[in-house]
Amino acid sequence: MEKVVSLPVSIYALGGLGEVGKNMYCIENDQSIIIIDAGVKFPGVDFPGVNYIVPDFTHLKNNRNKIKALFITHGHEDHIGGIPFLLQSIHIPTIYAPRLASALIKNRLEEYRMSEHGHIVEYDSDSVINVDKFKVSFFRVTHSIPDSFGVVIDTTEGRIVSTGDFKIDLTPIGKDIELTRMAEIGKEGVSLLLSESTNAEQEGYTPSEKNVFDSIDDIIKNAHGRLIVSTFSSNISRIQQVCESAVSHNRKIAIVGRSMEKAVEISRSFGYIRVPDLAIIDTQDIKRYPNNEILILCTGSQGESMAALSRIANGAHKDVHIIPGDTIVFSSSAIPGNGVMIDNIINSLARAGADIITNSVLNDIHSSGHASRQELRIMLKLMNPKYFMPIHGEYRMLRCHRDIAKSLGVPENNIFILDNGDTLTLSKGKITKGYAVEHGVTYIDGKDINSLAEAVIEDRRQLMDDGMMAVTVSIDTKKNVIINKPELYAKGVIDQGDTKKHNEVLALVEKAINEKLQTKTTFAELKLVIKEVVGLYVYRSIKRTPIIIPVIMSKN
Repeated sequence: MEKVVSLPVSIYALGGLGEVGKNMYCIENDQSIIIIDAGVKFPGVDFPGVNYIVPDFTHLKNNRNKIKALFITHGHEDHIGGIPFLLQSIHIPTIYAPRLASALIKNRLEEYRMSEHGHIVEYDSDSVINVDKFKVSFFRVTHSIPDSFGVVIDTTEGRIVSTGDFKIDLTPIGKDIELTRMAEIGKEGVSLLLSESTNAEQEGYTPSEKNVFDSIDDIIKNAHGRLIVSTFSSNISRIQQVCESAVSHNRKIAIVGRSMEKAVEISRSFGYIRVPDLAIIDTQDIKRYPNNEILILCTGSQGESMAALSRIANGAHKDVHIIPGDTIVFSSSAIPGNGVMIDNIINSLARAGADIITNSVLNDIHSSGHASRQELRIMLKLMNPKYFMPIHGEYRMLRCHRDIAKSLGVPENNIFILDNGDTLTLSKGKITKGYAVEHGVTYIDGKDINSLAEAVIEDRRQLMDDGMMAVTVSIDTKKNVIINKPELYAKGVIDQGDTKKHNEVLALVEKAINEKLQTKTTFAELKLVIKEVVGLYVYRSIKRTPIIIPVIMSKN
């Protein structure tokens, strides 16, 4: 009888550790790699001109022949948004996803003209999928989007469970969380639990989505003018609440923003959002109704410059403009790093005469989709894992989750706070730290995976902070003399009308170039002289370090 050789299983993240977003977790053995989620991270003000941040896929590209499947836990962008960029890099034989996530992925691939690239298979809580030596099954959880699941991976070396994003909502808008199934999984034995950590700093329980309805309904009922409600296009539960309340108070619903329009269309087709056709109007028809009969539903609650709410606030939307008496409702919480952008858009809306309502103690208009500490404790109790790895959270969140697990009796040596790229090795039910895999970030500018280099991002930051200066010098290379006076163009550094500073800079450049031309030199050396002279002058004058672009034009 042939002896079965037991080979270890590796577990690692390419995104989602030490950050909120770009979730991507991998399970690998000697023959196969399966991936859980492929999300994006939305850049804040520190990443000018960047549309998305996704993981570096180099390790996956180097092991492309081992990749067998991608499993999606739910349809939020930080879990599915990276799929088009992943498919531009490598072939994924099959993408397994819940019903709503499947539709959202198909729509996203159509936008990128990549429909033929993704073979998508739907799963539910009864599905069992065999991928080589991995057996994958699922359990339903509650979150802020329907069809959210945790994933169970049975391997030859032990069982791995990933919770996906969840909260334990006992009065959900949609289907119940499968607590009994989760208890059974824990009773059968869990070698390693990967559990999300986004709200690990919040004590107690995350409020139910139904708690939010009364607050939203009260605002819609009492608003005297138009209502503009901004939330995530993927927060389907919230959108359903807003639509339900709007209809009950005889308000017509205008949907603004391509992602919101598509999310509502798909969710209505599946019955996750229930609103009569007659209740939805085109934005061009808003003026046909009294202000107190209009509710505008839009994206942009994070202050994104290209989102619908920003365009409305800046007067750039063709059909919707702020009028005094409008009430703007931000039904979301701020993603870390977006506070400045949100403040800016709130100020713009207020200047235009709108009343602003944000989530607060007095206005309970948003409930997180993520588990607070008591729910994290319940998950740990139900799963009763031998080893534990907190995922999906900034470092302080992961550490808080570690402390929760320790307080429940998980040995400290059995808890692993990792960085992206770090690896755990599961062998015969025991886990040790393994080697690191290649990892990093990819900055997406547009829709192409051909990413921006870190140097380009740094240049953009420098332009944003310190501006730029271009100096043009014309030289007769035969006589080694300057033909015309140097010229200076400055942006964001010295005012074009400040002739004193302009003349001082140009005089220094002319003097330095003339001195350099007295010796044997090269264009590269002349450019370096210009950079040094201009850089030193600007720093001494205004303590700035702009990008300096020297241009040498020659006459032979």
